[in-house]
Amino acid sequence: MPILGKLLKEGIKLRKSIEQEKKTPFDLQKKQLLQLLSSAKQTAFGTHYNFKDIIHAIHNSKGDDLSFYEAYRESVPTFDYDTIYNEWWHRARKGEKDVCWKGPVKYFALSSGTSGSSSKHIPVTKAMVKAIHRTSIRQILSLSNFKDLPSKLYGKGMVMLGGSTHLNRKGAFFEGDLSGITASQIPFWFQHFYKPGKKIAKKTDWNSKLDEIAEKAPKWDVGFVVGVPAWIQIMMEKIIERHNLNHIHEIWPNLMVYTHGGVSFEPYKKGFQKLLGEPITYIETYLASEGFIAFQTHPNSNMRFVLNNGLFYEFVPFTEDNFNTNGELIRNPKTYMIHEIEENKDYALLLSSCAGAWRYLIGDTVRLTNREKSEMIITGRTKHFLSLCGEHLSVDNMNKAVELVANECNIDVKEFTVAGIPHENLFAHKWYIGTNDKVDLDVLKSKIDNKLKELNDDYAVERSAALKEVYVETLPTDVFLNWMKMKGKEGGQNKFPRVLKSNQYQEWENYLNQHYRTTV
Repeated sequence: MPILGKLLKEGIKLRKSIEQEKKTPFDLQKKQLLQLLSSAKQTAFGTHYNFKDIIHAIHNSKGDDLSFYEAYRESVPTFDYDTIYNEWWHRARKGEKDVCWKGPVKYFALSSGTSGSSSKHIPVTKAMVKAIHRTSIRQILSLSNFKDLPSKLYGKGMVMLGGSTHLNRKGAFFEGDLSGITASQIPFWFQHFYKPGKKIAKKTDWNSKLDEIAEKAPKWDVGFVVGVPAWIQIMMEKIIERHNLNHIHEIWPNLMVYTHGGVSFEPYKKGFQKLLGEPITYIETYLASEGFIAFQTHPNSNMRFVLNNGLFYEFVPFTEDNFNTNGELIRNPKTYMIHEIEENKDYALLLSSCAGAWRYLIGDTVRLTNREKSEMIITGRTKHFLSLCGEHLSVDNMNKAVELVANECNIDVKEFTVAGIPHENLFAHKWYIGTNDKVDLDVLKSKIDNKLKELNDDYAVERSAALKEVYVETLPTDVFLNWMKMKGKEGGQNKFPRVLKSNQYQEWENYLNQHYRTTV
């Protein structure tokens, strides 16, 4: 039975989707905050920060009165990962109940971030798993807005390439990749459509998993693929090589949709399309370890915030007034609700969630592109930007420049990263471009530099002042992939960092000197 038919048969209700269409972002988020606070008011966190008083303020507020939000801001401080983990979440990891969310926390998602920890442990509650599943269903239902997709698509399989569903038991809880946690609990009615299936999904060895997927691929009638671009591309290349194909559509003729997230798809798109026999539909999602934040609901549109499913958003202007030079949030930053922010300005995102995150800085920067529809794009990370001397170079700038230059040079760039380094008494940027194609380095350097000048006025100014030089080095794609493997971050939701800072830059340089530059 097609997926949509299964959804209807299982009684999936469209109330939440309809509610987001009918109510204002302010009303939806006010109601969401009330629900979150009410569920957590008896927890240690809720008691400590007087959630009952904030709930009372919400009940007493009328119309567009923001006094309840002022009460929330005044009562609850902002948290980064290290602060909320050291003060609160570590207690839940030890098995304590009712810390930041009611009941025990059975799962923790391992997330590589830019905090001081090598891996972050993000709580994943039953309520969060249900919320992610609900948003996933809403996304499937939104496919009806993509009019070019035929009805037969909804009976096809869905390859979801994520982390292993074999989770590590750590006393009172399990830990693993978020994609592995959610895939291990997919609804029974969806298991018929889910590929690669439970047995392969449990594999912890990435290469073994890919080998078995490549072996089984001819037996699957696939209509959708879902996953991080780099790993999906590797999977498809392996299938094509294993079966001596010209393109993936020779084995999956009904493949019509690729749902991607985690990183910008644009730098990968040129190489990805070479693996296809015909055009497909690309749909973007924003599924972070902290929750399912947004997804693309219509063709030729940006992602839309999910405003009524377990997440309350706050926005911090990504400026020097609120962040220091290391991308760290200052105390008591100015924050706003979604209806207050302006279009086309960058904001860092704070989340309060049904997993026990409260005013938590997840590290992403976003930009509202359509206020009426609550549509947005991800522009980067609070710590993944370059501003050595005021150039304010965002990941969004970098992605766009690489995409444009790759097209002009007719090369396939699968990975890249950049670092800010000292140069004489001033500064320089050093780019590492992952491509297996030959390209003139001087041309590549000039084009990247010029594109960034066009995209970013501050960069253009500083290139004539303190940012004295740009260096570019090309590397085979495998160099990036082997680095990820060495770090134990192969597959799943892992991504290569777009910006290397301090110790990470030195580690990368040492790795290149030891494992690559000595052999070329």
